[in-house]
Amino acid sequence: MNAHASPPKDPAARVQLPHAPLPAYYADEAEHTRYLRRIFDDTAADYDRIERVLALGSGPWYRRMALQRAGLAAGAQVLDVGIGTGLVAREALALIGPTGRLTGVDPSPGMMGEVALPGVELVAGRAEALPRPDASADFLSMGYALRHISDVAAAFEEFHRVLRPGGRLLVLEISKPQSRWGAALLKGYMRTVVPVIARVVARKKTATPELWRFYWDTIEACIPPERVMQALRDAGFTDVKRHVELGVFSEYTATKAA
Repeated sequence: MNAHASPPKDPAARVQLPHAPLPAYYADEAEHTRYLRRIFDDTAADYDRIERVLALGSGPWYRRMALQRAGLAAGAQVLDVGIGTGLVAREALALIGPTGRLTGVDPSPGMMGEVALPGVELVAGRAEALPRPDASADFLSMGYALRHISDVAAAFEEFHRVLRPGGRLLVLEISKPQSRWGAALLKGYMRTVVPVIARVVARKKTATPELWRFYWDTIEACIPPERVMQALRDAGFTDVKRHVELGVFSEYTATKAA
C-alpha cells in the first residue's frame, strides 16, 4: 500500500455523504469543495473570536475533557484532521506534553494560516486521502468537520489506515437534538442569533454570518449518530462508542484493534 495515501477507490464504490446536498449553497460535489474552501478561507481570521463568544469561554475546557475521555495521554503521536485554526490541537498539545508530537491536516490554507502552535506540523490534505504513512499515529482527532467531508466511509478507512494497532480515535460533532423543541431552539439560535453575533463581532461582515447559517443546515441534514457509528465499525474499528454532552455535543470514540 502507498505509504502516504490509500489507492483511489473503485469509481463504482458507493460514496457515503455526511448529509444530502444543500442546493442553497452549492450545486454538486465539485462546487461543494470550492464552496468550503472559500467560506473557510474567508472566515478564518474571525473564527476563534466568534467561537469564544458563542461558547462563553468554555470551549477549551470541553475539548480537553473530551480528549481525556478518549484516552489521549502524554507522549502520543497525534494526527488532527481538519485542524482548522487549531482549537482541538491546542488542548491536545497540553495533554501530550513535550514528548508527544502533533500533525494537523486541513484543506483550507486560510484556516491553517491562523494556527499559532509551535512545534505543530501542518499538512494540506483531505480526510478522504490523508497524506500520512500507514500506522503512523497513536491518536487521531477530528473536531466538528465530519459534516464537511465528501465521503464518510473513505475518511474512516483512512483514519483506520494511519492509526497504529491499538490507536484511538475521537470525532467531535454537533448532533441535531432528538426532541422537536430542542431542534427548533438550536435552529433558531444557529440560524438567527449566531449570524447576528457574527455580524457584530466579525471583521468579514458577509461570509462569517453565512458560515454559521451553513453550520446549522449541515447539522440538520447530517446522517444520524447510529449511521456514524456503523460507518466506523464498517471501516474496521472496534469499541465504537458515543458520549453525549448537553444533548448535542457528540463524542465518537473507537479503537484500531491491536
